[in-house]
Amino acid sequence: MSNYYEMMYILRPDMSEEQATAAVEKYKNFIEERGATNIDILNRGKRRLAYPVKKFQDGIYIQVNYEADGTQVAPLERAMRLGEEVILYMTLSLDKPVAEAVGAEAEASEAGE
Repeated sequence: MSNYYEMMYILRPDMSEEQATAAVEKYKNFIEERGATNIDILNRGKRRLAYPVKKFQDGIYIQVNYEADGTQVAPLERAMRLGEEVILYMTLSLDKPVAEAVGAEAEASEAGE
């Protein structure tokens, strides 16, 4: 059975564009090799953190949406915890794909107008 997941992780701000791209590709390949499908990656850019994390004030925000059976989450988070490029991460399990959720919200707001 497939579930939908959304993961947001923050890369260190002192990484170059090439290093950040390589890190994103590394984690994409990681979940792809473990059976994840419909992988959608969105680089949200460098932003200010709400509070210092590992002595960093800024970070490069990356959002990943994918469909998987759930066995990828723990190994992926472990790899991020052991690596040096990720300073913070969070994974959410979603009831439906993000595109459907966004479409339903848009329809609801249009109906309320």
